[in-house]
Amino acid sequence: MSIFTVTEEFKDYFESWEAKIGAFIQYDLSAPGASGEKPQEDGAEPDEVLLRDSAEAETRLRGLPFAVKDNIAVEGFSLSCGSKLLESFVSPYTATAAARLTARGARVIGKTNLDEFGMGSSTDNSAIKRTNNPWDTGRVAGGSSGGSAAAVAAGMVPFALGSDTGGSVRQPAAFCGTIGLKPTYGAVSRYGLVAYASSLESIGILSDTVGRARDVYAVIRGRDPMDQTTGEIPGRSRSLYSSPGTAGTIGVLSPESIARALAGLSGPGAEKTGLETAARAAVLEDAVARSFELTKERFSRMGYTLTEVQLPCLAYAVPAYYTIAAAEASANLARFDGIRYGKRPARAENPNELVAQARETGLGSEVKLRILLGTFVLRSGFQDQYYLRAQRIRSGIRREFEVLLGTAGEPGPYDALLMPVFPTRAFGRDGAALTPFMQKAADIYTCCANLAGLPALAFPAGAEGGLPVGMQLLGRSFSESVLLDMAEQYESAYPFDHPAGYRSFWS
Repeated sequence: MSIFTVTEEFKDYFESWEAKIGAFIQYDLSAPGASGEKPQEDGAEPDEVLLRDSAEAETRLRGLPFAVKDNIAVEGFSLSCGSKLLESFVSPYTATAAARLTARGARVIGKTNLDEFGMGSSTDNSAIKRTNNPWDTGRVAGGSSGGSAAAVAAGMVPFALGSDTGGSVRQPAAFCGTIGLKPTYGAVSRYGLVAYASSLESIGILSDTVGRARDVYAVIRGRDPMDQTTGEIPGRSRSLYSSPGTAGTIGVLSPESIARALAGLSGPGAEKTGLETAARAAVLEDAVARSFELTKERFSRMGYTLTEVQLPCLAYAVPAYYTIAAAEASANLARFDGIRYGKRPARAENPNELVAQARETGLGSEVKLRILLGTFVLRSGFQDQYYLRAQRIRSGIRREFEVLLGTAGEPGPYDALLMPVFPTRAFGRDGAALTPFMQKAADIYTCCANLAGLPALAFPAGAEGGLPVGMQLLGRSFSESVLLDMAEQYESAYPFDHPAGYRSFWS
């Protein structure tokens, strides 16, 4: 395979798209290419299957440029997290996931925009710049990995790394018409990812094709001594490149089952608590509902058996997710105080004033809101009422998925679950925007995978009204190969669309 070369034609193409969509916080198209050196060991014990898969992927990744969300460390590049507080911070080291890719010959050409510290569903919460959707620049790219999704959708890079805490890879992938893979919790090292909600988030992949996502995942997965939450990949003989299995059984989350799961949210008094608004936000818009039905028909034509399933846990997923995520954020972001990390104010009378000024001027409103919420639910006397109750709900959600999907060691009745990624297509700004509360409520379809630690893959199911519509497949722990096989079969039968002006500079 020939090594990709940055030509003047590609530079013009890249910079033309960047001027329109603002995907990158920092980029350098002259970054060094593949050196041809042997990949360096990172201290993990070698796994023969993983090593073979990684070597297989290298033949297609070597020389390719890729982008990295700006909350993932890459030495010499910015690590702003989309925040004024870290706007001038340069990373002194490289995250394991990015290092494994560069060791196989891929090269980082830039850092992409994001909602501040990964908190948001639009990338409009970035304090650095605004990112637009390549399909319609008046609409959002999704979040929080919106910059990575927009860059891939526009053909500026073939793949990018993002992070997924409650859907932050899959939702922008759906909005921009790309592949978005959130791996099983612990399958990919989080070393070098700036922590937001440590028990929920994973480094994920955005790519132009399913095969590309497979190659990237083959390289970045596996145990890392620098991250004790990673472990051995079970089913070691199951290579990502083995022949796809025969069509299996897919559990389908239908609009009817969603309505039944959320029926209790619109009861007496619901309008006073905001739950009625939350229930409305979870209802699929007509374009998404049509695409969902079409996707089900297509999988049936491909030979899969589809059966409707019930997920009562959906009614409790968003409150549990935001309680846990906010609590962990309040602890993780305590380090950004203007002393250890963050831009320090010019003058302060005492340490308390220094910290207060640094956070007041450096943090955006959404970040402050979540820190305050997290601090509240962790207060003495409130932990049992909110945080510990959310953790019990989380355990119930995990058990509910295990009944349907099984575990890594004992498969259940379904190979995967099919559901929408987001209730709407990419939404507009101003009058056409969803309120911040509605954006949170709409995470209902994505946050369950993070609460249960399961893999999920978003893919472009089609296009409606000139905008892509994404669907997602959820699987049992460490079943990424099954999800990739299903999505690749779908892609082969129904090729993905691209925005106007898209060009591919790589095979």
